[in-house]
Amino acid sequence: MVTFAAVAVFLVSYVLHGFGVTIGYHRLLSHRSFRCNKLVEYFWVFWGYLAFEGSPIWWAAIHRAHHKYVDTPLDPHSPRYGLFHSWFGWLLEPAYPAHVIPEESCKDLMQDKLYLFLDQDKNIPRMNLLNLGCNLAFRGILWALFGWQVALASLLAAVMVMQIPLMLNLFCHLPKLGYKNFATEDDGVNVWWVGLLGLGEGWHNNHHAYPGSARNGMMAWEFDASYLTILFMRKMGWVHWLNPGPDLSRGLEYYNKKIAAAAAKAASQAVSSVSIVATESEASPSSLINSASRVPNSAPVMAVKANTTPVR
Repeated sequence: MVTFAAVAVFLVSYVLHGFGVTIGYHRLLSHRSFRCNKLVEYFWVFWGYLAFEGSPIWWAAIHRAHHKYVDTPLDPHSPRYGLFHSWFGWLLEPAYPAHVIPEESCKDLMQDKLYLFLDQDKNIPRMNLLNLGCNLAFRGILWALFGWQVALASLLAAVMVMQIPLMLNLFCHLPKLGYKNFATEDDGVNVWWVGLLGLGEGWHNNHHAYPGSARNGMMAWEFDASYLTILFMRKMGWVHWLNPGPDLSRGLEYYNKKIAAAAAKAASQAVSSVSIVATESEASPSSLINSASRVPNSAPVMAVKANTTPVR
């Protein structure tokens, strides 16, 4: 018989692990969309790690590569190159992709000794074994202290939360399933039910337009539980800076014009450099144009720097 305590543990665990992924791994470590002290950072990363998310360095490196090469052959998990691969297949890769070099893309995280330990010297099988061991040990402790139902509720919540980024990779890059507010070139769309289950992560078109924003839900109806939690932490003094994203009082058309102008400029620069780079790397011009037109992951917006004024 399922007890009230087990149901409560499941719901609380889902929220904590979910925010560990959305706030800790994603908006903080991968995009640096807000700043906080190490205690707050480790708190959220702890809950994300216990949702079977693996090494924070690996997670951020893959995600930053996704933004840099979105929906091109270099994207680690674009649905354009296989639905199963986009959902789960990419997790089976035994090593970092050759073009994903954490020493280059995650210099900030490579300074942290804890994250370096969890990354296990870029040995993915060993990294995953460590993560699995820590997850099972945590549930073992819960079992010993509170019984098997509490441990099982925690485990089920973690496994469900693990599906959040996997759902995003697949469903939020299938244009027929959602809508766009911003005229980005990638396939990312806003999917309302992923937004709810993912605690605000399903507003994916918004996120690809403004990856450096702490806010994914841009419209009034786009509920973003993760951003509301970040705002709460700001009010409590636990977050001392955040990037709120664009000021939409100017209207979507204003930002879409900026996005189009930036895309045209990037494409022009890519074309002008193709002959030189292709000679050196023997890469095809089309792949160079595609990859060169993507914005580095650290940019808060494809075309325009988003409002980076600290929120008081």
